[in-house]
Amino acid sequence: MDRRTFLTFKPLKGQAPMRTQKVLSGLTPYSGTWGAEQVKHLLKRTMFGATKQDIDYFLSKTMSQSVDEILTASPTPSPPLNHYGNQTADPDVPFGQTWVNAAIPLSNPLIINARMASLKAWWVANMLHQSRSITEKLLLFWHNHFAVEGELVISGEALYQYQEVLRQFALGNFKAFVKQVTLNPAMLRYLNGYLNSKDAPDENYARELQELFTVGKDGGTPFTEDDVKAAARVLTGHRFNPFTAPISYYFDFTKHDTGNKTFSAFYGNTVIQGQAGTNGGVLELDALLNMIFDTQEVALHICRKLYNFFVYYKIDSTIETNIIQPLATIFRNNNYEILPVLDALFKSEHFYDFMQVGCVIKNPLDFYTGMAREFGIIFPDNSDINKQYKAWEYLWQRAASTAMEIGEPDSVSGFLPYYQTPMFHELWINSDTLPKRIETMENLLNGVNIGGGLATLEINPVAFAETMPDPGNPDSLIADSIKYLYSIDLGPNGRDALKSILLSGQTDPVYWIEAWNDYAGTPVNDPNYQMYYNIVYTRLKSFYQSMMTFAEYHLS
Repeated sequence: MDRRTFLTFKPLKGQAPMRTQKVLSGLTPYSGTWGAEQVKHLLKRTMFGATKQDIDYFLSKTMSQSVDEILTASPTPSPPLNHYGNQTADPDVPFGQTWVNAAIPLSNPLIINARMASLKAWWVANMLHQSRSITEKLLLFWHNHFAVEGELVISGEALYQYQEVLRQFALGNFKAFVKQVTLNPAMLRYLNGYLNSKDAPDENYARELQELFTVGKDGGTPFTEDDVKAAARVLTGHRFNPFTAPISYYFDFTKHDTGNKTFSAFYGNTVIQGQAGTNGGVLELDALLNMIFDTQEVALHICRKLYNFFVYYKIDSTIETNIIQPLATIFRNNNYEILPVLDALFKSEHFYDFMQVGCVIKNPLDFYTGMAREFGIIFPDNSDINKQYKAWEYLWQRAASTAMEIGEPDSVSGFLPYYQTPMFHELWINSDTLPKRIETMENLLNGVNIGGGLATLEINPVAFAETMPDPGNPDSLIADSIKYLYSIDLGPNGRDALKSILLSGQTDPVYWIEAWNDYAGTPVNDPNYQMYYNIVYTRLKSFYQSMMTFAEYHLS
């Protein structure tokens, strides 16, 4: 049966992609076929897009070897640079040097904005040029989980430090991760931790620490308002200095509440003893985290979030029993190490279940960076960093125009489609965002001028077709293009539609075979070369444009 029987797509077909059968599989290690469909599924969920080169690479490995490599942290990239010096003078940072450890120019909003734009372009570039690792996708997951908004943090320097924490702990220990996020200047600024003092407790971070970051509120909020108040008292006195280079955290013991803090029955009526002195705040924070992580809910909440992001956005009672609870047990038994949980999930029969494949809409960052990677768009190299950053900036601006700006989630809860019931991922597609996706695809096929003519970004359909095993055979070209670009297969009607486009409405495949052979067999310096090239270019441009407007290309 055609896989599309199980899927519909709201903006193009009238409904949203959904699973229509119960998924009964569990965490038993997957032992089925390891083919292109399974490899694509793993890569599209754990990376930004799945290039032909990556698919072919992992087809030569086993499932277990592939997951092990995907779950290996990628090298830390070089920091973002001052690429904007030609337009905005930065007296503290020479052109071509990094600004991440420079003083914040509080009196110069132009430089503040330029550094923030530099960070966002660089962040998207890391997605674009990722290694064969889950690291960059995990950074997006944790950015959505421990959300901060750059517009409110203000400082690109602080946002860079925050991103460094996400990278350091992405595959590490979650409890240590929470501690470092708590003391991070960007988070202290975003959720008012730097204002929290014994004389005026601020409950903002104390609430989100429990409600969003650790315990969660699935099925109701088990902790109490008094727990929020008590946690706020524990967290008094943490500060950061925005005038140092780099920005630094410190603890002001004169602002710390040294009284005892009593928590509810949910936390076993724990009393955290007040601590005085220069280390008092950290000692109490450790006690607070010990108390929170002694509950069962932390592991359950985080495993649900991981499942929603990497597998599917709905969790029914069967999934809760067969997947979430066993993953939570793995999480707790491994002292809250993240890696064993992801290893069990991505090696499970459940993850590769037929009903998991191609059932979620790509988020905008996934869509645009994945498209650029899969079609092999050539970006400027670092011989001209202003041109290079402007090209990267194009991608983050396109994603921002379709409801996903890196560094600027919708709220402390993250990007709206990851938490807004009942629509969830369907919110990525609407009457505004879908035309913009299609417009961007068309623009890239035509060539987009960047930065007032600094560079051109372009999908070259002929170059892409040449990477296919047998581009001169229309049936093979269609089958291989589907294989490498879609998560799911097309039925005969879809293939026939694509074939008609490739053959310009002809029925005889000789039309394409001869056109391709004329192009491929003619030297570049031949007077007829450009004519033959234009014929295949025109057909392939329409062919791939149609492929990208099909609902299947928007699904992961």
